Amino acid sequence: MESTKAKTIVYWIVTALFCLQMSFTAYAELRLPQVAEAFTHLGFPGYFRVELSWAKLLGVVLLVAPVPARLKEWAYAGFAINLASALIAHVSVGDGPEAWGWAAATGALWGLSYFFWRRLHGSERS
Repeated sequence: MESTKAKTIVYWIVTALFCLQMSFTAYAELRLPQVAEAFTHLGFPGYFRVELSWAKLLGVVLLVAPVPARLKEWAYAGFAINLASALIAHVSVGDGPEAWGWAAATGALWGLSYFFWRRLHGSERS
């Protein structure tokens, strides 16, 4: 019983940090001109960062809300695609770790959140 409680606490700490990071990046993509410039540098159209921001916010809501497990799985999958794509985009234009490091670190948080979520809710199917 104590083990499940510890897993739950670790899950919520890591998931909260991950969700805060994704929420901050969504805000930055919508509001900060230097982030808009970074999207241009990567070759993405302006509308893409707006779509991406709203998708991130929706994903954050799905991770913290009491929704069916299938919706959480889709949110985790979307975040995995987003983070892998960010790494690929930065590396493909020759950016260094100062540019892609945040995606890598956020990916580590994603991995921990998903790992603990599966450990806690892996047997549930909704």
